Amino acid sequence: MTGNRREFLGHSTTAAAFAAGVFAANATNTLAAESDPIHVAIIGPGGMGSNHVGQLVTNKAVRLATVCEVDEQRAAKTADTITKATGVVPKVVKDMRHVLDDPTIKAVWIATPDHWHAPAAILAANAGKHVYVEKPCSHNLREGRLMIEAARKNNVVMQVGTQSRSTAHIIKAMDKLKSGVVGEILVAKAWNSQRRGTIGKQKPSTPPPHLDYELWLGPVTPVPYQSNFLPGIWRWWHHFGCGDMGNDGVHDIDIARWGLGVETHPSRVAALGGKSYFDDDQQFPDTQTVIFEYPGATKSGKPKQLIYEQRIWSPYFQEGFENGDAYYGTEGMMILGKTGRYQLYGPRNKLIEESTGPGPDLAAHHANFLDCIRTGARPNADIEINYLSTALCHFGNIATRVGRVLNVDPQSEQIHDDPAAEKLLGREYRDHWAAPKRHA
Repeated sequence: MTGNRREFLGHSTTAAAFAAGVFAANATNTLAAESDPIHVAIIGPGGMGSNHVGQLVTNKAVRLATVCEVDEQRAAKTADTITKATGVVPKVVKDMRHVLDDPTIKAVWIATPDHWHAPAAILAANAGKHVYVEKPCSHNLREGRLMIEAARKNNVVMQVGTQSRSTAHIIKAMDKLKSGVVGEILVAKAWNSQRRGTIGKQKPSTPPPHLDYELWLGPVTPVPYQSNFLPGIWRWWHHFGCGDMGNDGVHDIDIARWGLGVETHPSRVAALGGKSYFDDDQQFPDTQTVIFEYPGATKSGKPKQLIYEQRIWSPYFQEGFENGDAYYGTEGMMILGKTGRYQLYGPRNKLIEESTGPGPDLAAHHANFLDCIRTGARPNADIEINYLSTALCHFGNIATRVGRVLNVDPQSEQIHDDPAAEKLLGREYRDHWAAPKRHA
């Protein structure tokens, strides 16, 4: 893809304001007490989608009216769960166009594979539905910008599933950093250090009869089905996912960027990585280090760095956390785990403060989304906020894949003098009703 950002995407919107206030978990049951519950749909109730279902069936602010799922067995199981929990039998559909055409559905939860995140979110926004979409917000950078356009043009709320943005403990830690307790933060680091399993090696085969594979593929260029695409394994394939950097890594990358205080794309991206451990069909690195540079980001106009480390074969934790963040300031350091603990250090590793709290608060994130539907405010993980964090995953994966330093223009969102890398900022689509299109 060539040309400038205007040619691709039109005028960009201004940065989203951070929505004030965070709702406690118990707020989800009282949010819309003054009105009838709004009807919502779950699109993709497997994996993280099942966690959303578990929250939504106890939430008096909503009625989970429709299940959209291409796997008949999963759809039936989800409908049964909803019926037992609420006493109401939901509508079950395979094709999301039935959800989009239903005027009673006011909001959707999208927890599909990554390759469907942007297409489904854009279609839903164009149909006037408010959107809660799982992370990473998009399969590629260009899609993310189109999501922002769709949300703004249609005046809908679009929340991304990085629930740490609504977690009181993380917000407290970010407030500490903003107060200058560790001085000016020059470097932030995020890591993903955990033990994953192999996906094995498989050959193309016939999809199981309960799966509508054609619908599952959506607008992407078709490839033959393999048994190690599903369930959840799609994330290790370039065609469908963003690797573990876009899966678990994006949570901690988002928190790192938040604490570092950078609100643009980086200008330079350097990366090394590959498969150091697994001998299987995975196409993304199991071992990866990426450095993002933000020139002129300090108060004195000097660079800041964000570093990402990934070792998904690791049997040990780093700095006490499987996934975590560190902030290196001129007067101290913070070590933070999104699971509910941070430690503040002053010069010479003097422990200043240690705080514990609850882990990622999914109920609060739902409550924030629903309240923004009612008030028209921007949500805590607004699409424009998450877009910048998800973009780091895309830039990092591209730099690792091509094996070169990327020189990025933050304004035009182009990669200078590297056509092969630039091409990976988007993707090819087949002729399909869900293929994303830019807004005029």
